[in-house]
Amino acid sequence: MHTKTIAELSHALHKREISSVELTRTFIERIKRHNGALNAYVTVTEEQALAQARAADARLKKGEGGPLTGIPLAQKDIFCTQGVKTTCGSKMLDNFIAPYDATTVERFNHAGAVMLGKTNMDEFAMGSSNETSFYGPVKNPWDLSAVPGGSSGGSAAAVAARLAPAATSTDTGGSIRQPAALCGITGIKPTYGRVSRYGMIAFASSLDQGGPMARTAEDCALLLQAMAGFDARDSTSADRPVPSYSAALNDSIKGLKIGLPKEYFGAGLDKKMAQLIEAAIKEYEKLGATVQEISLPNTHLAVPVYYVIAPAECSSNLSRFDGVRFGYRCKAPKDLEDLYKRSRGEGFGAEVKRRIMVGTYVLSAGYYDAYYLKAQKLRRLISDDFKQAFSEVDVIMGPTAPTAAFNLGEKTDDPVTMYLSDIYTIAVNLAGLPAMSIPAGFIGQRPAGLQIIGNYFDEARLLNVAHQYQKVTDWHSRVPVGFE
Repeated sequence: MHTKTIAELSHALHKREISSVELTRTFIERIKRHNGALNAYVTVTEEQALAQARAADARLKKGEGGPLTGIPLAQKDIFCTQGVKTTCGSKMLDNFIAPYDATTVERFNHAGAVMLGKTNMDEFAMGSSNETSFYGPVKNPWDLSAVPGGSSGGSAAAVAARLAPAATSTDTGGSIRQPAALCGITGIKPTYGRVSRYGMIAFASSLDQGGPMARTAEDCALLLQAMAGFDARDSTSADRPVPSYSAALNDSIKGLKIGLPKEYFGAGLDKKMAQLIEAAIKEYEKLGATVQEISLPNTHLAVPVYYVIAPAECSSNLSRFDGVRFGYRCKAPKDLEDLYKRSRGEGFGAEVKRRIMVGTYVLSAGYYDAYYLKAQKLRRLISDDFKQAFSEVDVIMGPTAPTAAFNLGEKTDDPVTMYLSDIYTIAVNLAGLPAMSIPAGFIGQRPAGLQIIGNYFDEARLLNVAHQYQKVTDWHSRVPVGFE
């Protein structure tokens, strides 16, 4: 059962060929067997999962429920879950029990999905390798000596190793797409505002966006259908209708105009990665798509702009963690100032502290105009590049990451090199566009991903384009050795 897609499992559940309880127990047993090696889950909610599975079976027996009823999935530990520990991968929230459900969790509960547990992640979603977690690094199921990508590495590893059919994740600068690529699965970052951020612990509010990870584009369409939609509790939520993401999956892509940014194929891109992306593009040409070179001239500014704006927003968002209201509190503080300093000093990890310090600096008097304001102006130029490109093409394609997964510990002492691993994904967040990563081959034993970028609210087209590629290739169906 663990090798089937959500679409296949949903069919079997509705036909009563399997029960949700059986399915849930299968995945819980796999988690018990394999999570020790991967460290993908922080919390496993076995009793709650089985209770949800029994409720799902009752609905299915009556002929009720939708495509996700009875389907087990994992929640990234950045989404608040009522009565369940929500840590954000940090010592700061190691003792935090959320008093309410995030909108994403609420919507999956309403759809009848089953929560297996909460997945490990980079601390407060700050990282590209899942090595900054308070609970230790997640390992890549394709090679246990490699990183799974971050910050959603726990979700990606869990799906790749078949410890869950699907998982939620978040993307601030590539944290859905990059781990999806490094773990050989499919992940989509929707348009900013398409999925509610209510109950999703904030890193950088103008960049954060939740989305699904699964094995296939077809599965991601089912998941996004449940997640997307207006939420009055989120002031940045887009108040516009949600289309049927599954309806257009099988539409022909003949005549599709694909743009290849010349900036994505220059120095820094692994030669073997370039060859894999070129091979994927040729498959699209066989399907009737046309290809043209385009330019995104301000691409080189994306990383520096991001690492001004994101830390600025994180320094503001993380100021709430002060040892007073919730989260970690230092022992025996001498006074209020000592409480603040030691609680934050002991509760936050090195990468989070680094970003808070950078963010506080760029927002400070005398530097705001020179750094933060300038970065926002450059952000507009990056967004305008995409607008120009989409006046010529339907989608943009390129590598998700410059290389396959790197080794654990390889870049931990060099944060700038680590930041560059998101070079192809960051601009999409700055512009607020939708994008996804799909498996496109292997470099050695390690997966590689093709990134597909779409115009605003064009997720249905992205899913259609990805699905058509997955119908003629089998990269998405490969399973890591030892996790069959």
